[in-house]
Amino acid sequence: MAKKGSAQTNIEYWVARLILSVLAALPLLWAIRIGSVIGRFGSWFPKLRRTGQRNLQLAFPKLTDGERERLLGGCFENLGRLLGVFSHFRETSTESLKQTIHCEGIEHIEAAAREKRGVICFTGHVGGWELSSYGLSLYGDPFRFLVRRIDNPKVEELVDKFRTYRGNRTIDKRSAAREMLRMLKNGETLGILIDLNALDREAIFVDFFGVKAATTFIVAKLALRTGALVIPIFSPWERSQQRFIVKIGEPLTFERTGDEEEDTRRATQLLTKVVEDWVRRYPDQWLWVHRRWKTRPSGEAGIYE
Repeated sequence: MAKKGSAQTNIEYWVARLILSVLAALPLLWAIRIGSVIGRFGSWFPKLRRTGQRNLQLAFPKLTDGERERLLGGCFENLGRLLGVFSHFRETSTESLKQTIHCEGIEHIEAAAREKRGVICFTGHVGGWELSSYGLSLYGDPFRFLVRRIDNPKVEELVDKFRTYRGNRTIDKRSAAREMLRMLKNGETLGILIDLNALDREAIFVDFFGVKAATTFIVAKLALRTGALVIPIFSPWERSQQRFIVKIGEPLTFERTGDEEEDTRRATQLLTKVVEDWVRRYPDQWLWVHRRWKTRPSGEAGIYE
């Protein structure tokens, strides 16, 4: 990736800071509503539209073009909605935030932590995915989670301040292997997003909406090697309640046959199926504009233009 000049770096930073500051000055629900409107402007970017349309064709081939267009519009709204709530991570009181960010199942995290086996919280880009970590810190259970650093260091520093305001800590995925192992062996909690396209050397292919998808195997390998408990956390926007619900499930169970390669594949497929089930429940709240199926098995043609 080409290195950005200082002018571009500064412009991007001040634009990001301005947007977050304006939204933070509004009441939280207004910030969320206006953010969803801002998100709609994402549909003006042809590359994002083409990616979203292609992904929706793959995932929901039986839907009409109009139905898929509605889901894509919801995707853009969801991005803006997340921006709205993200802008309030630092400026709004804990009690005020809890009125819009509700947490269900936190007892599963607390029970798992008491076992001192290490806990891996995994999620996907559904609804307010930043809340899958921030929401727990809001309710008194901060932890460390893996991130892909933004290529603008000033924007990355700004975003990191919001993410870590209530005690969470981020880990750069490029140099995290030893730290993750150490954390889990010490009985700590680690958070990982698992539904982005991965490179060949970092992935195995499992089914996602019936299409082979290059998927990170890190959660499966860590769990199988350390005995850590693996817990799903998803944070959809519930329209009927006008709030986000951070939903924490019970620990998953993985089959262990002694064949690490096959056990890893099965565990990764199970984790991916959990993400798919959540996407099917909230199909207009997933990140359809990401090239999820970009990496292909050897010899297979590319999916995107």
